[in-house]
Amino acid sequence: MDIELLGKEKGKVRFVAKGTSPAVMNAYRRIVVNDVPAMAIDTVEIVENSSALYDEVFAHRLGLVVLKTDLTSYFLKETCKCKGEGCARCTLDLTLEAEGPGIVYAEQLQSKDPAVVPMYPKTPIVKLIEGQRVKVHAKAILGRGREHIKYSPGLLWYQGYPHVKVKNVKNAEGVAAVCPTKVFGVDGGKLKVKKEDACILCMACVDASHKEVDVKGSDTDFIVTLEPWGQLTPEQIVESIADAVHENLDVVSDAIKKLK
Repeated sequence: MDIELLGKEKGKVRFVAKGTSPAVMNAYRRIVVNDVPAMAIDTVEIVENSSALYDEVFAHRLGLVVLKTDLTSYFLKETCKCKGEGCARCTLDLTLEAEGPGIVYAEQLQSKDPAVVPMYPKTPIVKLIEGQRVKVHAKAILGRGREHIKYSPGLLWYQGYPHVKVKNVKNAEGVAAVCPTKVFGVDGGKLKVKKEDACILCMACVDASHKEVDVKGSDTDFIVTLEPWGQLTPEQIVESIADAVHENLDVVSDAIKKLK
């Protein structure tokens, strides 16, 4: 598979993957959602909560706080030397203590590890009025999206690379105007393809040109978009995809051996 970077904007990365198949791309899509590990709050001990939120709702909101993840310092509980008991290699302690009036934000979570902190500090957790107070002890761990979506680090989606051919288009201005991603331009009254990789295969140009524009998506080359939520960088997610593929292959290999 050959990779060609198209661009990076607001954390999103777009690239072309050449010489592969829809099955492989869909496997990568599922791996990002289900198998790439990320850090999130797993358990919450509520010492005090006089806010309007029930303890369960308050704990749930804490669990959805996006935490920067350090994959080099932490291990999944099932692979940690402590065998899931919980230690500094697989578990991170956080505390939160606040008193009203005011809104409690994610940045008020105190982490014992400065490398693992809320990615979006101004994420609101709860609003307190005068006299209300919250105090909690929380533990964050590495997890996978197949266990809970809070551990999922982002999304990956793809489409077949568009091949756009222009025939004898009479209403060039109208076809160019109907394209939502500005694929076309008009030069000397003729319709020209200016940015083919911007095509999203909506086929609006095909209808507007009465099929004088032909658009097809490739079955072997794909435009891929990777959008992290913030726990990991795009580069870290791509590296983790490779690791997850090898892990899944090992699982399949072991299962086949047991059938013999």
